[in-house]
Amino acid sequence: MGFPTAVGEQIWWEESRPHEGGRTTVMRRDADGTTTELLGAPWSARTRVHEYGGRSYLPVPRRDDKAITRHGIVFANFTDQRLYLLDKGAKKPRPLTPEPASAGALRYADLALSPDGKRIICVQESHGENGRPTRSIVSLPLSGRAAEDADAITELVTGADFYASPLPSPDGRHLAWIAWNHPRMPWDGTELRVGALDKNGVNGAYTLKGGVNESVLFPAWRDNTHLYFVSDWPGWWNLYEIGLTGQAIALYPAEEEFAGGFALGTQPYRQLDDGRLVALHGHADLRPSIYDPDTAALTPVSTALNTWQTLSTNGHAIVALAAGPGTPQSLVRLNPDSGRVDTLRSSRADLPGAAYLPKARPTTMSGRYGSTVHANVYPPANPHVTGEGPAPYVVWVHGGPVAHATTEPDLAKAYFTSRGIGIIDVNYGGSTGYGRTYRKRLQQQWGVVDVEDVTAAAQALVDEGKADPERLAVRGGSAGGLTTLLALGGDMFACGTSLYGVTDLLRLAEKTHDFESHFLDSLIGPLPGYWATYRERSPINRVEDVDVPVLLLQGSQDLVVPPSQATAFATSLAERGIRHAYIEFEGEGHGFRTDEARQRALEAELAFYGEIFGFTPPDVPGIELVTEPPRSEPDPEPDLVAEPLPPLEAKDPSDTAEQPVPARPTETRASGEAPAAEQA
Repeated sequence: MGFPTAVGEQIWWEESRPHEGGRTTVMRRDADGTTTELLGAPWSARTRVHEYGGRSYLPVPRRDDKAITRHGIVFANFTDQRLYLLDKGAKKPRPLTPEPASAGALRYADLALSPDGKRIICVQESHGENGRPTRSIVSLPLSGRAAEDADAITELVTGADFYASPLPSPDGRHLAWIAWNHPRMPWDGTELRVGALDKNGVNGAYTLKGGVNESVLFPAWRDNTHLYFVSDWPGWWNLYEIGLTGQAIALYPAEEEFAGGFALGTQPYRQLDDGRLVALHGHADLRPSIYDPDTAALTPVSTALNTWQTLSTNGHAIVALAAGPGTPQSLVRLNPDSGRVDTLRSSRADLPGAAYLPKARPTTMSGRYGSTVHANVYPPANPHVTGEGPAPYVVWVHGGPVAHATTEPDLAKAYFTSRGIGIIDVNYGGSTGYGRTYRKRLQQQWGVVDVEDVTAAAQALVDEGKADPERLAVRGGSAGGLTTLLALGGDMFACGTSLYGVTDLLRLAEKTHDFESHFLDSLIGPLPGYWATYRERSPINRVEDVDVPVLLLQGSQDLVVPPSQATAFATSLAERGIRHAYIEFEGEGHGFRTDEARQRALEAELAFYGEIFGFTPPDVPGIELVTEPPRSEPDPEPDLVAEPLPPLEAKDPSDTAEQPVPARPTETRASGEAPAAEQA
């Protein structure tokens, strides 16, 4: 689930459907508890702005002939990236934005409603023929006039490379937003800007806070003339307040993060009608507290849930996504006064027994040169098996690399720990959650600090007597795949798994999408000056250091890290006679979205560890490690839709009236037959 929104007694949220090819629908919960799915297949609410997207929908008030407010939704449709409006009770959505010259050429995100309720203000991303996208903040009518007349879209703000969080003031006289430019990423340096708003655009824009070395995120209007926001100016993302003139005021200085990182449409704090703020804060895991502006006191809310995500409020209650030990991600409602938490919907209704679920043990350890490394340890857990001696362990490396791993229950981890394989999930230097200084440890050191930290984490478990030094593996996806493959060049790990991992940094710099096209400037250094460093840090140029088996899992339609990066690495392994397996998932992109791909990937990984560690997992298809190169196919073209969905069952597009949610279909196990691409 994602991005809950509360208005009155109604609640909306996004919900993915892995069993329907990975599409995303929008759900609504009414005051009586009735839950309704608003978008049937083939509609999918998912924006591709920045390629990673974010919040893809917005409830909007609509009045019928009795002047009763009924909320519809505006959403970005994944296939064509147009904005659509689905009125309450309507049979099908109608477009609000013009049809682009090619699918996905015009994209929209971070939707906000104008104070008069007649227009949508949002970020627009335009992909022209020159290949480099441009972005602006635009306003468009809810009437649908812009679907036929592109001139009905008003361009409000231009000039920066990136935008986020466009928010009109309650009286509609000002617009606030976040902006930044290449080569900075939003966690490096952004600006909170504001300008006078009228029907023709924004005038007199100026910067309130931020700059090259300050990350300002998530603004929210306190009233017509004051804003709240989050800034890492003191070294941690803390809460601030600022007027349209004057200095910013720190609300609660603390060596904690009041944000979990950057994502379009996220909001880590909310203002209640009585003026108090409910804010998430902590380190990798965030928990709620109540900030009283009259006393400047921050009072923790004690709950059994320890991993909270983006918040919404109707002014009295808070709606959020949260998880805790033994509790999967859930849609919850928090009463700020009593601390009562009601679970409204759970992402899983069929969890295994608690004895099968690993219990996270947050820990810190010493890295190279005495640096601190943060990690979560998950020992093996199975009530019917008692192990003897140190266990096999897999070091998990999160992607990003500027991201973090939480202790939220993860059945992918339980899949391994219930079978006797422990996991240590490492928040290596560069991870969010531990302040700007910790994030900056990775500056120009990607491929060095991260490798040192994951290796140190494995060594710490060995030194504690928890992990078997002969049965250690490392695995990671995307950026974590690069770390994984480089870590295999040492003498710590017996094998490794890379999921759509980066193998060639020079090629990544040449081909990656615009949002991250200068990310490597800070992680490694700007080109061409650091050309030799790019080569030296690329796993494809370090294959001669790898003498252990490798499993490579890859999506055939990955535009972020194309399949050729994995096949080139597999070919180099084959040339050296190193055993490996390369499995390509047809139709999958950068991250596996369908049930079938996720299950097959987990089973292949377990079979791989069984092959190396000396056991045969039952009821899992075997895996063959080879020393022959894989057959190479052309990389997907950039103009293809990123992460395209597999063909959906044919269905009348007009059949999208709101339907009560049916019972979830019974999950069935895959037959074990390998995908066609793997058979080939």
